[in-house]
Amino acid sequence: MGLWAHFLLEQMHKAPQAVVDLVRGVVGPMGYELVGVELVAGERRGEVLRVYIDREGGIQLDDCTAVSHQLSGVLDVEDPIKGEYALEVSSPGLARPLFELAHFAQFAGKPVKLKLSRPHEGRRNFKGQIVAVDGDQVQLLVDGQQVLIDFEQIDSAKLIPEF
Repeated sequence: MGLWAHFLLEQMHKAPQAVVDLVRGVVGPMGYELVGVELVAGERRGEVLRVYIDREGGIQLDDCTAVSHQLSGVLDVEDPIKGEYALEVSSPGLARPLFELAHFAQFAGKPVKLKLSRPHEGRRNFKGQIVAVDGDQVQLLVDGQQVLIDFEQIDSAKLIPEF
């Protein structure tokens, strides 16, 4: 794999805001929390639109099926994604992805793994504990040291499951 292809695979695949807004308009009225939306290159052809939903009491397969069915109809009519794509609807799981600053604040005290768009203090990957959100920055405790990272610099973030 070439360097450019490797770089593209590591990017967080945030969906365009118009797609996120469209998905939120379907998921919210159905009684679900929209955790986040990703648009990623598929392994075969086309792209994959991943929609993460949650609600109190958790998500079951029937929830994902209902949201997928409703969302498919709206996406077919609105056609916000050009070309072929597959739709995946799931719970955020134990390694919950964090998409918004509010998510970092919600999970303060929890361990997290980050990938950055550009190096910070010489590195792009961080594992640490979320301390707090300070303005537009996420404060982490990494190897016993406080690190402040600009939210816009974060390509992907996932909680590290604790057992």
